[in-house]
Amino acid sequence: MLVLHYAPDNASLIVRLALEEARLGYTTALVDRSTHAQQSAAFRALNPAGRIPVLVTPEGPLAETGAILLWLSEQAPQLAPAVPRGLFLQWLFFLSNTAHPEMRALFYPHLYADEAGRETHLAHTRTRFTAALRLIEAACAERPALFAAPSVLGAYVVAFLRWSVLYARPEGWFALADYPAVAAMARDWEGRNSVAALCRAEGMAPAPFTAPAPPDPPEGVAL
Repeated sequence: MLVLHYAPDNASLIVRLALEEARLGYTTALVDRSTHAQQSAAFRALNPAGRIPVLVTPEGPLAETGAILLWLSEQAPQLAPAVPRGLFLQWLFFLSNTAHPEMRALFYPHLYADEAGRETHLAHTRTRFTAALRLIEAACAERPALFAAPSVLGAYVVAFLRWSVLYARPEGWFALADYPAVAAMARDWEGRNSVAALCRAEGMAPAPFTAPAPPDPPEGVAL
């Protein structure tokens, strides 16, 4: 049985979507961020970096969102889009290595710049993340199959849309209407059973990607 170590509205939601789409049996274990459980010795035994998510597999614990998604796509091939494998890998690594770090830098500017340089840091980071979103929009318009459910690429991107509204600074900088192909893809995802399961498990309102609201999780705390 797979075990997803998660926190509400964290990167683990991407893995939860993939697990639901794959219909792989799994259980969850809350990592309580209110007590910094991700820094505990018990959690660091699973992931020495102290970051969520971790998926415990028959092969052992697996960390890093991109690595988990790649492993899951090998267990459930429907999670990989119907495109050449090299193209799939290119986009998976783009999302995990380029776009996701910029998103993190928008969430936690205090980790990247002192107070005097914070606004400059945020402005530059927004510029880089917006450039990444424009590349995703162009790819989504040209090759919708890349991100269409149940592709793990789409699961990754819809999380970015949610977080850009709720957590990235300053409020109001992101407009989904600027990315029509991505918005259409996200609306399609919102009709999936996997998203309904996510909303129930993590206390999210309907339309969690196109009209996100702060979650009210039944356990744990969000970002």
